[in-house]
Amino acid sequence: MAQRHVVVLGGTGFVGRHLVARLLHGGDRVTVLSRGIDTGKRHLKPQGASLIEGDVASADFLAAVLDDADAVVNLVGILNEMGDRGDGFERVFVGITDALIDAMQRMGVRRLLQMSALNAGRGESHYLQARGRAEQRVRASGLDWTLFRPSVIAGPGDGLFCRFDGLLKFAPVLPIGRADARFQPVWVGDVVDAYAKALDEPRSIGQAYDLVGPDVMTLKQIVKLAARGHGRHRMVLGLPPSLGKLQAEVGEWLPGKPISRDNWRSLQLDSVSMEDGLRRLNLTPTPVEPKLAQILAGC
Repeated sequence: MAQRHVVVLGGTGFVGRHLVARLLHGGDRVTVLSRGIDTGKRHLKPQGASLIEGDVASADFLAAVLDDADAVVNLVGILNEMGDRGDGFERVFVGITDALIDAMQRMGVRRLLQMSALNAGRGESHYLQARGRAEQRVRASGLDWTLFRPSVIAGPGDGLFCRFDGLLKFAPVLPIGRADARFQPVWVGDVVDAYAKALDEPRSIGQAYDLVGPDVMTLKQIVKLAARGHGRHRMVLGLPPSLGKLQAEVGEWLPGKPISRDNWRSLQLDSVSMEDGLRRLNLTPTPVEPKLAQILAGC
């Protein structure tokens, strides 16, 4: 059997690095597409994968590198945008998805695995609304698609526990808005296993999978767990809605945007699901708490 060639957009990101390593381990040939990697970050490209740099928002560029692809995985994403108008999310989620669908249709490449998010298309968040519009484009594409909708993803170097770990180094008291917002953190290893399983499973075509862990945690519990991981005793102060919204307004202008207005809008919806997409793929969800030391070691 010929070696399968998988092209991954966003393959140098948090999930992408884990997925590329998983696919290579399974014997696939992997090409990572990137807008460009800083010299200091080239070590993030997994050993054994090919790297092609170019404009991943250009259908012409994508078509030129998809000529012998068997499947494409789109992991391109951002958590925040410049400003608060939604156009940044629109360009990244909808624009790149449109270009990719165009290129795949031109080149006759049918298999697409697309990263989305739990609550895509719901609420008032620009992030979630753009994710929802990208899903609509994928569903209408006529391709052999599979959608994945994770809750927050936990793993070494993540944007969840590691973000709070950085804040907790210096803050004896951490005030947070929507402290009671609920999440089902999903282990990054389970996420990449879901992608690998779907690539091998024709029945996953035309399906959307909510990817959630076995435990529901409030935002406050997640922060306190991050603190305990390094033996820190920290007070987590839940803010009333008015002050939580004000915190997001201020965070919009701070370096790195520790919280933004759009994060606040996203937090109005609990990131939980009654559907267990991992079990639908015959995968057992991994509890995140026993993985805490491994997660924080990668921060």
